[in-house]
Amino acid sequence: MNAGPKVEWWRGATLYQIYPRSFLDSTGDGVGDLQGITGKLDYVASLGVDGIWLSPFFRSPMKDYGYDVSDYLDVDPIFGTLADFDELVRRAHELDLKVVIDQVYSHTSDEHAWFQESRQSRDNPKADWYVWADAKEDGSPPTNWLSVFGGPAWTWDARREQYYLHNFLAGQPDLNLYSADVQAALHEVARFWLDRGVDGFRLDAINFGMHDRDLRDNPPSVAPFRNLSRPFLMQDQRYNLSQPDMPQALENLRRMLDTYGDVFTVAEIGGAVPLPTMREYTLGDSRLNTAYGFEFLGLPKLTVEDVARILRAWPNGHDDGWPSWAFSNHDVSRAMSRWLDGVDHERRAALLLLLLVSLRGNIFVYQGEELGLPQAEIPFEQLRDPEAIANWPHTAGRDGARTPMPWDSDACFAGFSTAEPWLPIDPTHTGLAVNRQESNGTSILKQSRELLKLRRNSPALRAGDLDVIEAAAGVLAFTRQLKGDEVLCAFNISDQTRSWQPPESSALQVVATVGTASPGEAPPATLAPYSGIIAMKGHG
Repeated sequence: MNAGPKVEWWRGATLYQIYPRSFLDSTGDGVGDLQGITGKLDYVASLGVDGIWLSPFFRSPMKDYGYDVSDYLDVDPIFGTLADFDELVRRAHELDLKVVIDQVYSHTSDEHAWFQESRQSRDNPKADWYVWADAKEDGSPPTNWLSVFGGPAWTWDARREQYYLHNFLAGQPDLNLYSADVQAALHEVARFWLDRGVDGFRLDAINFGMHDRDLRDNPPSVAPFRNLSRPFLMQDQRYNLSQPDMPQALENLRRMLDTYGDVFTVAEIGGAVPLPTMREYTLGDSRLNTAYGFEFLGLPKLTVEDVARILRAWPNGHDDGWPSWAFSNHDVSRAMSRWLDGVDHERRAALLLLLLVSLRGNIFVYQGEELGLPQAEIPFEQLRDPEAIANWPHTAGRDGARTPMPWDSDACFAGFSTAEPWLPIDPTHTGLAVNRQESNGTSILKQSRELLKLRRNSPALRAGDLDVIEAAAGVLAFTRQLKGDEVLCAFNISDQTRSWQPPESSALQVVATVGTASPGEAPPATLAPYSGIIAMKGHG
């Protein structure tokens, strides 16, 4: 295989997302921690990924489990210390793993010192560091904007006799990113972690970072995005999301980051129509490297038509930005349960990973995805997610995707902890524990390693163009090409055997397969139900 042209380390990289509370508990308190992560980095490196993305581990009252930061510059004691973090980074780099961490710039905790000062008066040094506004004449909130978690996006504060904005929980007041002082303070936060050796940042909910300064009401949403189960989605978030000044703030950040070299940045983009914002935030070389939204994460059913539509929305070419993709994460139900529930477990897990490693862009693998973990079942009395508790039983919530990693099926609490975990371990997960799969030569874990290493070693899969050649009758097929490297990817996402016409190329041979064909064969003209292949030139 040709080595291909040299590209940035992050372009086409695979990042393994770790949710620290649920990875491994090294102290016996039932909550995962940084030392636990460090102790399992050899396992992560063995998967063939390029780096890790750590969800928040900063000081926090944990009303939203770390996404409500009360101190950006310290580790919450439940996770360890700054020294523990430094050791994690050192060990990751020793294993050739990059370290990407969350940065929550759209809001803080209401316990953050900045907010505590801001709320004291209308004329203190940080008075404008958050979004404050007067009540309407009738005392009601300044706008009709709604919180993602339900209810108004405004809360009254008697000290200032004003409302403050919070797009999420009332305990997560929105920062005012129009303020140059706020931007400068956040740049210093980034410098603090870069100086400790991190390689990049995921910018959480960054398109919530600015608001309409005229405080105009949002209009009602229209089909197909209107969602009666979530009032937030009943509005067109025209004035509290993706405001026109945000790209300039990102350029300011990028200029600072570039002084550190090749720092990776990925934006999380929320909202019903994320694609225009994703492109805007990654345009050219002066903003962010890449962005991801909820096209796959919010997809309730996997169809070839939807996958093709999503992929075609990111055409080949530098000027159109660079996408990132995830099928599962800490905010949504696991893809195994969302998309292919009821299909043979091992095959569907492998098929989803086969599809993920084939995509153009960066990919994120969420902890446990390499084991084929389904969504865990959590009884009401053990829920922790504030959204799930508030909307029970009409939303699945996020807890079922956040349960502890099963390491050892024979150990107490599946080897995650010696104490009762903060969330229960689903019995079905115990049977999929790492120790069981390590000893099984055909396990999902073994297949995951093979597929992730295949992607890592293929220039075309990492950084090549993608062209959809078929998307009908359950069959999705596309090519990946880069400077002479050619890859064919084909999938049958249906419960029926499908015939199709592979491109004429005698040089292509199957190198990875799920449920159909065999390595070394030419691409088959018949695909079994829920099966797929990756074929490459010059492999045997």
